[in-house]
Amino acid sequence: MAGGGVIHQLLRRNLQSYSGVPPVLSSFTSKKFHDDAGSVGMRSLRAFALLGAGLSGFLSFAAVASADEAEHGLECPSYPWPHNGILSSYDHASIRRGHQVYQQVCASCHSMSLISYRDLVGVAYTEEETKAMAAEIEVVDGPNDEGEMFTRPGKLSDRFASAIFK
Repeated sequence: MAGGGVIHQLLRRNLQSYSGVPPVLSSFTSKKFHDDAGSVGMRSLRAFALLGAGLSGFLSFAAVASADEAEHGLECPSYPWPHNGILSSYDHASIRRGHQVYQQVCASCHSMSLISYRDLVGVAYTEEETKAMAAEIEVVDGPNDEGEMFTRPGKLSDRFASAIFK
């Protein structure tokens, strides 16, 4: 506790000398002002210590990462992606083929239950093609006027059927 009091007094003296208050007026300031200034000094000292600790941690992490890359001689490859650029877009035929592979192979085990049929419009299929695909599924909807659930053909707003419920 005594060591903290000495540091507190030193900080108070330094803050008084840097506060810009003339020495004549500093004698008129209250004790509360000096205590508040000391706590501000302690806060700034703590903030400076945290900043230093964070900076040293960041630099040590960067050094480890760069040493690892230099050790293995690995560089990040640069591929000429066809959709790079402002006016470029995805390969729509490739997306259509990927969706067909998903339907025929992957959908039996994996679901895309968070994607709606409307997400395919303009990307891989036209609106009419997507409506036809959505109409092929039966969606449980309801309740109707009698309070019963019923099935209806799918719409663009419906999501893909989950593989769990097939």
